[in-house]
Amino acid sequence: MRFALYYGPGACSFVPHVLLEAAGAEFEPRLLKLHKGEQREPEFLAINPNGQVPVLVDDGQAINQIVAICLHLDACFPEQAWLPTTGVARAQALSWLLWMNSVVHPTFTHIFMPGKFTSDEAAQQSIKAHNLALYGQHLQRLNDEIAQRGAPFWLGERLSPLDAYSLTLTRWGSMFGHDPVSFPALWALVQRTAALPAVARVIERERIRINMHAAT
Repeated sequence: MRFALYYGPGACSFVPHVLLEAAGAEFEPRLLKLHKGEQREPEFLAINPNGQVPVLVDDGQAINQIVAICLHLDACFPEQAWLPTTGVARAQALSWLLWMNSVVHPTFTHIFMPGKFTSDEAAQQSIKAHNLALYGQHLQRLNDEIAQRGAPFWLGERLSPLDAYSLTLTRWGSMFGHDPVSFPALWALVQRTAALPAVARVIERERIRINMHAAT
């Protein structure tokens, strides 16, 4: 089998997980139980010294970092037309993907794991509160951009990595009080994305709920 994907349920590895499923690729999903620290075990660190998911293995060669993986899969399955191929349209799509990965995602890390940044408990609470407010601003920006585009998905009529990442980021926000319903355009896109058969299969495999706010 050409591909294997190391993933954690509900982690950002959801994005390439969706792409592989949408492409109809034969791949081996390799579950890591992140809450048990399996990403820090020597066997996995030998594959990715960063101790993070996702990792895509393609013919025995490991690729980490979500944007690199998405671009590689985009090249492997050009018939899927996940991203524009040239010009300003491609640059703009990549700009949004990189913003999700390098701005919104790290903001969530400061909420979810403030202990990574300081051992002082009072400072951790301050970091968490500050970034929780900032995260809401990020979700609002996503909502406003999607509303302005007025299309079923980020790039029109077809699924893209931006849709899968938006679903992931919205779900994360819902874990800490950001009700997805408060962002109607974003939430509608997330629901459309979740309803796609390939995405639904990944949701079932990972056993995740999309709106964690409703579960609290």
